[in-house]
Amino acid sequence: MTTHQFEADVRQILKLVTHALYSDREIFLRELISNASDALDRARFESLKNDKIRTVDGEAGITIALDAEAGTITITDAGMGFTEDEASKNLGSIAHSGTKAFAEALEKSGESMDGLIGQFGVGFYSSFIVADKVVVQSLSGEPDAKAIEWICDGGESYTLADGAKETRGTSVTLHMKEECKEYVDADRVKEIVQRHSEFVQWPILLDDDRINQEQALWSRNPNEITDEQYDAFYKNIASDWQDPLFHLHIRADAPIQFNALLYVGKTRNWQLDRMDFKSGLKLFQKNIKVLDHADEVLPRYLRFVSGVVDSADVQLNVSREILQQTPVIQAIRKQLTNRFLKKLVELSKKSPEDYTAFWSEFGHILKEGVQEFSPMSGGDPNSANKKRMTELLRYRTTSSDGELRSLAEIKASMGEDQKEIWYLADVDKSRLTNSPMLEGFRKRGWEVVLMDDPVDEWVVMVINEYDDVPLKSVAHGEAPAIEDTEEDEIAKAARDQATPLVSWMKELLDETVADVRVSNRLTDSPSVLVNQEGSMGSNMERILEATNQTVSKQKRILELNPEHPMVKTLAQMNMDGKLGIEPFARLLLDHASIAEGRMEDPEGFAKRLQTLMEKAASAM
Repeated sequence: MTTHQFEADVRQILKLVTHALYSDREIFLRELISNASDALDRARFESLKNDKIRTVDGEAGITIALDAEAGTITITDAGMGFTEDEASKNLGSIAHSGTKAFAEALEKSGESMDGLIGQFGVGFYSSFIVADKVVVQSLSGEPDAKAIEWICDGGESYTLADGAKETRGTSVTLHMKEECKEYVDADRVKEIVQRHSEFVQWPILLDDDRINQEQALWSRNPNEITDEQYDAFYKNIASDWQDPLFHLHIRADAPIQFNALLYVGKTRNWQLDRMDFKSGLKLFQKNIKVLDHADEVLPRYLRFVSGVVDSADVQLNVSREILQQTPVIQAIRKQLTNRFLKKLVELSKKSPEDYTAFWSEFGHILKEGVQEFSPMSGGDPNSANKKRMTELLRYRTTSSDGELRSLAEIKASMGEDQKEIWYLADVDKSRLTNSPMLEGFRKRGWEVVLMDDPVDEWVVMVINEYDDVPLKSVAHGEAPAIEDTEEDEIAKAARDQATPLVSWMKELLDETVADVRVSNRLTDSPSVLVNQEGSMGSNMERILEATNQTVSKQKRILELNPEHPMVKTLAQMNMDGKLGIEPFARLLLDHASIAEGRMEDPEGFAKRLQTLMEKAASAM
């Protein structure tokens, strides 16, 4: 027996392990099982290269033995085992593990140990979170190697002596601290294994019973898995009593090897709209869970996706935050995003009803993704995913009777003389469907897309055309003239009569509006306020104001309906030089403001309305 001093880095780690506070002590078992699994993998690999490697009887695996009286837990594997030199190197030093960086990261960030152990190759030392003594018995698979025994009490040294193990592999026995005796309990151990190590590919036995699944569902051939098995797995990982709406099973080999099983539920989690929402996507490395909430493995606009991603290529010698920014994770993210959007496009074509159900629950979140294609955000405007996102958009329209329609369907129903796909955005659904701006379009029989989601204002900034047809707001600029031969003469006369009134009102309202003009939009209402071409609209102003942002108010354009009785009357009175029409002219602006949900001068409006009522009463 010889006594060895730990290297400085190891002493620092042991000090942190034994004296720091931990949010989750149970991770020691996950790490020891992970090490045992790696040892079994190595033994299998070495056996293929060298037929002299010691063999084991029966099926190789991992066993857990509990001794409540002695207060010990022993994890045994039939893996490659340690030679004396390997035990000294692997258990006595951490020369290749990045321990110094680990210790510095822990001290600076204050992050709990369970978030970092294992990711710096120091998983074995997590044993000292729960144990005041650790005994390792090991016999290497090398034919001439002797059994060794390694003992440490968490201090600054360890002993290394000849061991008594007669079969290949390693046994790690933890003598538990008094406050950690809960882990010498079969039910507690099963719970931990099922939470962290359920899908390890090697059998994990406790009291001769296998306590992990035989094979992770995501690593199996999809052709061998039933819908019932997929659904049962979803309910387990998502804690959802319903079957999923759909799933996507991906097995990729190049350039990055990974398996993924993604799900979308039938109903939206109310927490999805919270800024602190944690992803339901779990990250595994070789069937060992690394992260419960892999927020960076899919973009945030796909945060409604739950499931599992498993890759042997994931590098664990970095902290949790850096891990998700590595090239491997970014490559997986790109492939997953592409495949998932393709799946949605496929679903929209093959199962429109299911896609409509999906869009109704998650469409407003999916639309957030258009910002990834904006040049202002550094995105690629020619991305294939932008085309897919455009295909996935669904909206109600003035002609859809409440049903959702795609831009492809809307384009197909365009009139012969229609050159744009028209839309109107307003966060108030009632105001949106009853807007005076739609009157002329309804008369033409032109379908208008109705956008009632705040994010739609950003959608149309990025996706401003579909299949070479531009998207144009009915609330901006001038609308095309209505061509109606039967009313041409009457309409022309009314417009001519309104022209002097328009000129007079421009001067009257010069400080309030950008312009006054005759409208091509209106058929029933007397007036409407529209946005100048290229300016911020009133809907966007309201959205920004709701987020407490300072907004510079834009002057609007007041449009008059020359065929409305009130406008006709005012136009005639103006031509006749009659006085006292100013309050009525201002009422046209009041009406337009009220129609869009604003009233800048309620006291003035009340007085003008009173004047109108008095005039009407005296004329009756």
